[in-house]
Amino acid sequence: METTTTYEQIGGAAAVGKLCDRFYELMDTTPQFQGIRAMHPASLAGSRDKLYMFLSGWMGGPDLFVEKYGHPRLRGRHMPFEIGLAERDQWVACMVLAMDDVGIDQGLSKKLLDNFFHTADFMRNKEG
Repeated sequence: METTTTYEQIGGAAAVGKLCDRFYELMDTTPQFQGIRAMHPASLAGSRDKLYMFLSGWMGGPDLFVEKYGHPRLRGRHMPFEIGLAERDQWVACMVLAMDDVGIDQGLSKKLLDNFFHTADFMRNKEG
């Protein structure tokens, strides 16, 4: 039986790139995401590239983030930012819209959402 990675199921590098592009476009232009947008630099290019590299490896593709930056240490890298329930929920909602907009299969989207939610929840470092 042949198994495929999430990276392959989603459509590889092009699809991951498209997802990251849409995620940051939504974050930059949608008023409901202004809280998490304010945590980012004026240019979202670096953040987009880091998310792309991270998701590539996280989904079973090339481990680009680790190759360039070492272990992701997600919680540690996010500690300078106050992340509570509102920020977690904004990040997750933005990713849900991005997945919908780029046409990720509903079954795969549901699986990714579960993983994204748990990861985003783990980033919380403040009450409320």
